[in-house]
Amino acid sequence: MNAPEILDVARDALWTILKVGGPLMVVTLVVGVAVSLIQALTQIQETTLVFVPKILALFVAMLIALPFMGDAMAAHMARIAGRIVAGG
Repeated sequence: MNAPEILDVARDALWTILKVGGPLMVVTLVVGVAVSLIQALTQIQETTLVFVPKILALFVAMLIALPFMGDAMAAHMARIAGRIVAGG
């Protein structure tokens, strides 16, 4: 395996990571900003208040996105296995 092939595998891995983790991070970011905005508007400065909505939103988003995440990771593994079988 030469340098361009290694870079291609690394690029593919990074895109897979972004496709799998990106939606969950965006959901967590949006919920965190919304809860922080509510805290700022109501002047409730409880530091632990952010965690429960974030965890619940992340759990729901993961349940919804799990089939897509599994397909993306399976496709990535199939591409890696194809490279291994092809000898490079």
